[in-house]
Amino acid sequence: MSPTTYLEAIRQGIWEEMERDERVFILGEDVGIYGGAFKVTEGMLERFGAHRVIDTPISESAIVGAAIGAAYMGLRPIAEMQFIDFISCAFDQITNFAAKSRYRWGAGVPMVIRGPSGGGVHGGPFHSQNPEMYFVHTPGLKVVAPSTAYDAKGLIKAAIRDEDPVIYLEHKFLYRRVKEELPQDDYTVPIGKAVIRRPGRDLVVLTYGAMVYIAMEAASELVKEGIDLEVIDLRSLLPLDKETILESVRRNNKVFVLHEDTRTGGIAGEIAAVICEEAFEYLDGPVLRVTALDTPVPYSPPLEEFFLPKVPDVLKTARMLASY
Repeated sequence: MSPTTYLEAIRQGIWEEMERDERVFILGEDVGIYGGAFKVTEGMLERFGAHRVIDTPISESAIVGAAIGAAYMGLRPIAEMQFIDFISCAFDQITNFAAKSRYRWGAGVPMVIRGPSGGGVHGGPFHSQNPEMYFVHTPGLKVVAPSTAYDAKGLIKAAIRDEDPVIYLEHKFLYRRVKEELPQDDYTVPIGKAVIRRPGRDLVVLTYGAMVYIAMEAASELVKEGIDLEVIDLRSLLPLDKETILESVRRNNKVFVLHEDTRTGGIAGEIAAVICEEAFEYLDGPVLRVTALDTPVPYSPPLEEFFLPKVPDVLKTARMLASY
């Protein structure tokens, strides 16, 4: 069996759920005839037909509004954002209708909104963003960000089966760079559960998405210096797996958070607050952050490289914390 790419894992997960449940359908710009901007939906129009693979106008608010209505009527829509940056056009529908529906009148909205996020591909300020915190701040939503092909497939299937709206962030830098052999059997990855990618005993880094690989590379360097870094992949940002986070902090006593999102208002601040509130007495140093800069994502490759967190940034923070 040849390894499956991160992109193909997402495609397989959607395909299998459409085979399993005739209520599942996908809608978005160029998802049908073209097969998606990144070819995630390639072949689906031919297999499932135009009533389940729907090419839409260039209107994210219409895409999400139609998906909410379809979910109300018993269907399970998957709304694709060609780039996740464009999700801001549908902010009202997502935060004021889908997210609040169950609270207001008990109606779930079993809908997935998915799309390519993140930088590293020189896409510029309108095709490289990490908009997760706009939605992590919104009660009623779930937000997931897989880093591996296994999780990409398992989380898309879990999201489709969920009874409430899920924002599914797929990192475009990982689409064809990450590969692994996947089980033949049906499986899901639970939403709201982090995973320890690398056990450690000296300090812990909490991260997600493409930054998992930055953390793992840094951990390989640090072990040569006698620093054993535990790497936790959050996978789910809302709900957050506080149990795994706090248990690791209690064992390692030193922690920092790494994310590609910008610094101010990023999830690192929320996690730091949770740790200080619930595990302060276990800390042997400050909770630190390694993040992108507080600027739009640059288009220039050298500027984007400077903007994004890198292995040396992680090494510097880990060394400082280890010696604190």
